Amino acid sequence: MADHGGGGGCCPPMDLFRSEPMHLVQVIIPIESARLTVSYLGDIGLIQFKDLNAEKSPFQRTYASQIKRCAELARKLRFFKDQMSKADVKSSAKSEAKAEFNFDELEIKLGELEAELTEVNANNEKLQRGYNELVEYKLVLQKAGEFFKAAQSRAEAQQTEASSQQAAEDSLETPLLKDQDSTADQGKQVKLGFITGLVPQGRSMAFERILFRATRGNVFLRQSSVDEAVIDPHSGEKVEKNVFVVFFSGERAKSKILKICEAFGANRYPFAEDLGKQAQMILEVSGKLSELKTTIDAGLSHRANLLETIGKQYEQWSELVRKEKSIYHTLNMLSIDVTKKCLVAEGWSPIFATQQIQDALQLATVDSKSQVGAIFQVLHTKELPPTYFRTNKFTESFQTIVDAYGVAKYQEANPGVYTVVTFPFLFAVMFGDWGHGICILLATLFLIFREKKYSSQKLGDIMEMTFGGRYVILLMALFSIYTGLIYNEFFSVPFELFSPSAYACRDAACSEATTIGLIKARDTYPFGVDPAWHGSRSELPFLNSLKMKMSILIGVAQMNLGIILSFFNALYFRNPVNVWFQFIPQMIFLNGLFGYLSLLIIVKWCTGSQADLYHVMIYMFLSPTDDLGENQLFPNQKTVQLVLLLLSLIAVPWMLLPKPFILKAQHNRIHQGQSYTPLEGTEESLQVEAGHDSHDHEEFEFSEVFVHQLIHTIEFVLGAVSNTASYLRLWALSLAHSELSTVFYEKVLLLAWGYNNWIILIVGIIVFIFATVGVLLVMETLSAFLHALRLHWVEFQNKFYEGDGYKFAPFSFALLVDEDE
Repeated sequence: MADHGGGGGCCPPMDLFRSEPMHLVQVIIPIESARLTVSYLGDIGLIQFKDLNAEKSPFQRTYASQIKRCAELARKLRFFKDQMSKADVKSSAKSEAKAEFNFDELEIKLGELEAELTEVNANNEKLQRGYNELVEYKLVLQKAGEFFKAAQSRAEAQQTEASSQQAAEDSLETPLLKDQDSTADQGKQVKLGFITGLVPQGRSMAFERILFRATRGNVFLRQSSVDEAVIDPHSGEKVEKNVFVVFFSGERAKSKILKICEAFGANRYPFAEDLGKQAQMILEVSGKLSELKTTIDAGLSHRANLLETIGKQYEQWSELVRKEKSIYHTLNMLSIDVTKKCLVAEGWSPIFATQQIQDALQLATVDSKSQVGAIFQVLHTKELPPTYFRTNKFTESFQTIVDAYGVAKYQEANPGVYTVVTFPFLFAVMFGDWGHGICILLATLFLIFREKKYSSQKLGDIMEMTFGGRYVILLMALFSIYTGLIYNEFFSVPFELFSPSAYACRDAACSEATTIGLIKARDTYPFGVDPAWHGSRSELPFLNSLKMKMSILIGVAQMNLGIILSFFNALYFRNPVNVWFQFIPQMIFLNGLFGYLSLLIIVKWCTGSQADLYHVMIYMFLSPTDDLGENQLFPNQKTVQLVLLLLSLIAVPWMLLPKPFILKAQHNRIHQGQSYTPLEGTEESLQVEAGHDSHDHEEFEFSEVFVHQLIHTIEFVLGAVSNTASYLRLWALSLAHSELSTVFYEKVLLLAWGYNNWIILIVGIIVFIFATVGVLLVMETLSAFLHALRLHWVEFQNKFYEGDGYKFAPFSFALLVDEDE
């Protein structure tokens, strides 16, 4: 959440360790200044209103009609946005000259614009349909005209041939009966009708079959495909079509053909048999097309100008409508007084914002010219306030990681403070390679340098998530470079960065310097792992031992931090029971076993002892009185182990037994003799207390509390072992990352280099780059991130963090900007 409350000294410095102190406030607002008051409070964005009309449906609330008006305006704006996107018109970000509109004026203005745009669209649609029909008509005239011309030319050719044959055959022997028959045939000739139009090309074959079957073959159909797709007048889509002419005989056949044309979506057009009329009609249609084209262009130009005008002020109007809708939605949460002259609001606000809220109330009273000012008062309640941390763009992503597990209870210790450092550090322990760290750093710096551009754009899901966590990734990269320098790995290759290696060959004949024959010749390598270890026979045993012990030390330190934070929570909430019967036994148990193991690791490193720590820890439980022999690391070690073991055993019943009995005694003492409770002084306090403190008078369930404490104790005892073992994932993932990096370097890059072939080398480099980016920089990064997340959520936070609070969600116009309607 953005840091509100910028001005002056009203805001204390940012404090992430505890959430902001909150109080429940009541504001009594005169009805004439209610809208302006809520608007000014929305500008501040530091009050979370409670819904005092929860039992009412949305339609029964006071400002339901205004919400309806806002919804109607939002619909009109969505209509404009849809039209602008279709016309590819962009809305300008913000209007420089900010025209002031009140809500009623905006309603009239948008109504007029919608009516005008709807009329322009309807006219354009009508003209476009007419234009598309004329285009189809012209095609029919041209294609069908070609049919008739071809038919006429064939008929004339046949007639000429027939007349020449007739002249040759005419003689006196020709029977008279033949003339009579031919005359009779001419009298019986039937006039054929025809229908012309266009049918979609994909349905032309089915159209032909259905015509043939419906008329039993008594039709003659000619089709010709149109070269280019035409826009269908009815659907407005581009369709491949065929021009057809159907010849038929009789009205019955005609009615069947018309029905089939309608069923197949075939558009029919009139056609004249006379060639002269056909030419005249083509000229007329061409003239009409040019006229319509001019008219449509003028209409589209007018529509574009209208949408440009809307686009200039669209964002401003949209913001105004969103604000108005949110104001009336908030007003609907307020309860109206019996006199219907004022509204009563209740809500949570940070204590530091009190002066800002009072100033906003006073300003609203002046600006609305109300004779009565709003009344602001603080209410006392036992209800748990919301949790509010003021974060900036750097700490917000770390707080989001904590909130994903659970929102902190009001004013409990916030793990987010420590997560800023511990999360990227644990990630880097698993990912340590300063070459890979530099790659991630460069990618993150690119996102940070283009921060302003990307923050105003709508990004994809993955990109948005990556961009949101850019500062987490930045620290992860920096810590990875640091741990990579400690591990001395640059894409798995060691470098002598700080000084030459401390080891050298025993003699000049030492040919296998990486495996045998090395002796210490110089001072110890000053920082990190000596490069001579890489590639030696002892590399894995040495690094495994180092990383495993380091993981245990880091884990025990972080778990101790968690238990110490539970101590500060107990102090802050004045809960001495948790200090004496939770914090102290937990510290004794954890450090009596695993704190002691950490101490042994450090002593062994400092003294160079050969003691077997596995043997020491196992026999500390199995045979605590036996002599340690060569595994003894310091004097009186056996006595120390016996004391620690005894204290650890005592810590378990110490955690389990006293707390439930003490809680029962406290409950009995608090409620002893409280059958009758005194009445509160004011009606408001009765209203506020009602329903909030009923749990205080519930029957104390001792068995439930005892079982809960038993579960908590078992969970801690077993968790101390399992959580310490869980930190070994730091060692495992670090080893896996190192070995994968070595495999890609040796088996891809060095192998390709060894062939002395440029093509193989280029292919090898490409494969190495893709493997490094895909596996090590993407998959391994994600894997280490998830494991670091688990260590924080489970191993660290379960020691002290309840996470059962709820987030502060103030009424703020700043939070409405990115909302989709």
